[in-house]
Amino acid sequence: MKKLLFLIFISGVLFACHNTDQSASGKKDDSVKNALQPLIESLEKKLKEYPDSTGLRLQYAFTLDSVKMYKEALVQMDSLTNKDSANYGLFFAKGEIAEDAGDTALAIKSYAKAARIYESPDVLLALANLYAEMKNERAILLCSRVKALSLGRVADANCAFITGVYFARTGKAGDAVKYFDECIANNYTYMEAYIEKGLVYFDAKQYDKALSVFQLASTVNNLYADAYYYMARCYELMNKKDSAVLRFKQSLQLDPTLDEAQTRLKQLEE
Repeated sequence: MKKLLFLIFISGVLFACHNTDQSASGKKDDSVKNALQPLIESLEKKLKEYPDSTGLRLQYAFTLDSVKMYKEALVQMDSLTNKDSANYGLFFAKGEIAEDAGDTALAIKSYAKAARIYESPDVLLALANLYAEMKNERAILLCSRVKALSLGRVADANCAFITGVYFARTGKAGDAVKYFDECIANNYTYMEAYIEKGLVYFDAKQYDKALSVFQLASTVNNLYADAYYYMARCYELMNKKDSAVLRFKQSLQLDPTLDEAQTRLKQLEE
C-alpha cells in the first residue's frame, strides 16, 4: 500500500508539472523559470524545515526538471535514491528526469534499477523506448514481454508504436509502417504514430503518401501542430509554395515554439 500511494503521488506531481509546462507554452525558458521561482523558493524553504520529507524533495526535483534545471534536479534524486535504494518509484522518476536532461545512459541505468525492484509495464516500456531510438533489439524483447501481459489496447498501442520506431530507425520501412498501423488500430488518436508513419514515406521521398498520412493526422486532431508542420514540409518539397506557407502558418498558430517552421516560413516568404 505504501508503494501504491507513493506512485499515485508521483503521478500527481507529474500531472501538475506538465500542466505548468503547457500553461507556459511559447515563452522563453527564463520566463518559465521566473514564473515558477516563487514555488521553487517555497519548496526550498520547506525543505530546510523538513529535510527528511521524501514528498517535498521529490516535488522540488520535478519542479527543477520543469524549468530545465536538470543537474540540480538529479542532485535531489541522488539524495533520495541514496537514502532509499529499494524504492522503485524513485528510480523511475530519476530515469524520467535523466531522459529529459538528454542523459540516455543515466536514464537507462535508472530505469533498469527500477525494473529490478519492480518490473512494471511502465518501466519496461520506458526502457524499450530508449532502446528503440538506439536501434537496440532489446526494444522488441521488452515490448513482447509487455504485450504478453494482455493489459489491453492502450498497452498494445504503446508496444506497437515502440516496435515501429525500432524498425523505422533500423531502416525497415515496411515493418515500421505495419506496426504504426497496428498502433493506430488500437488507439486512433495516437498522434505520434501518424507522424512516424508519415516520416517513413517522407524519408523515402514519397511525399504524396507522406502528405496523406499527415493530412489524416490533422483530421484526427486539428490542433496538432506537428501534422501541419509536416504537411508544409511535404508541400515545400513538392514545390507547392503557397500551400507550404499556409501550413507553416497554421502550425505556428498552434505552437509558436516551432522554430524550424518559423525559419522555413521566412525563407519561403523572402
